[in-house]
Amino acid sequence: MKTTIRLSIILFLGAILASCGGKDEKAAQAAAAAGEPQPYPVFAVNTQSTTLDSDYPATIEGIENVDIRPKVDGFIERIYVDEGAVVRKGQLLFTINAPQYEQQVRTASAAISSAEADVNAAQLQVNKTKPLVDKDIISKYELESAQLTLQSRRAALAQAKAALVNAKVNLGYTRITSPVDGVVGSLPFKTGSLVSGTSAQPLTTISNTSKVYAYFSLNEKQLLDFSTIYKGKNLTEQMKNIPAVSLILADGTVYAQNGKIESINGQINTTTGSASLRATFPNANSILKNGASAMVRIPQHISDVILIPQKSTTDLQGKKFVYLLGDSAKVVNTPVEVMEITKGKFYVVTKGLKAGDKVVLEGFQSLKEGTKIKPQELNTDSVYAEIKK
Repeated sequence: MKTTIRLSIILFLGAILASCGGKDEKAAQAAAAAGEPQPYPVFAVNTQSTTLDSDYPATIEGIENVDIRPKVDGFIERIYVDEGAVVRKGQLLFTINAPQYEQQVRTASAAISSAEADVNAAQLQVNKTKPLVDKDIISKYELESAQLTLQSRRAALAQAKAALVNAKVNLGYTRITSPVDGVVGSLPFKTGSLVSGTSAQPLTTISNTSKVYAYFSLNEKQLLDFSTIYKGKNLTEQMKNIPAVSLILADGTVYAQNGKIESINGQINTTTGSASLRATFPNANSILKNGASAMVRIPQHISDVILIPQKSTTDLQGKKFVYLLGDSAKVVNTPVEVMEITKGKFYVVTKGLKAGDKVVLEGFQSLKEGTKIKPQELNTDSVYAEIKK
């Protein structure tokens, strides 16, 4: 009995709700049939000046980046620096235990002593032979032979001295010093490791990061746009007209000091279809590290252009459209052309709009061409407040 009563109540309430819903739906249909205009926010566009930023992925390198490699074979005897240490040109970095080069020095020194003795003996022979030749006791042939022997001994002495110099040079290679001022990189080899001049991996890398290079690339179209934006008779003049660029670090912060584009590779890489550019940034505080990644931001100032919010546009078959407020408050679906570079969440319109045109801001998904609306005009400054901060 109770179950029957509950079921009756539920059916009764459902009937009431269905009745109410039907009335609301009919009311909505009646309103639509009556053609009452719906409210939509609109704003008037105007021309203004702004700066567009183009960001390009970049790799940071020190102005000097020198691989330190051994010139002789041996075991690392001692490492005098640590990773990240600041070193000066000529500072000792490694010593290599290579006793064979010490032996070569001793051998070459002994060879010099032997050669000097041979020279002295040959000189004595010449000195002894010359008076006898002068007195015709012996033939001139004996003197000439003695003199040739002396020349040979002197040549052997010179060769021994050259061998000593070479041995000392090789011995000097067992002491590895820094060729530049900079910062020590990683140390893949430890004390006792066997190293060779033919090793693929360097002992370390010394990077001079008092200034750094930021390398980035532009494709062919970007390069053509680049040359059009910045005027000049040649590449050198164009680079002079490029404004200072900024660096966006990996954490999204902007590096405190601006840089300058100083080099553009004149050739297109056939593999990537792009050319490399180089911007130089000061790095007195050593914040920028060799091998780090960042973004180079190039500003472009433009004047008297129209900006519209991206949310005010629709895409159809690769083209962009906006709803303009036409006569009698009817909307007109209008195509516009925009620049590839955006200003935040705004497009830069190059064709399709003029100052004073009124555009539907948002919420137009159900709008159709020629629909009459109830415009709610917004303050233009409030629409562009985001880009004027």
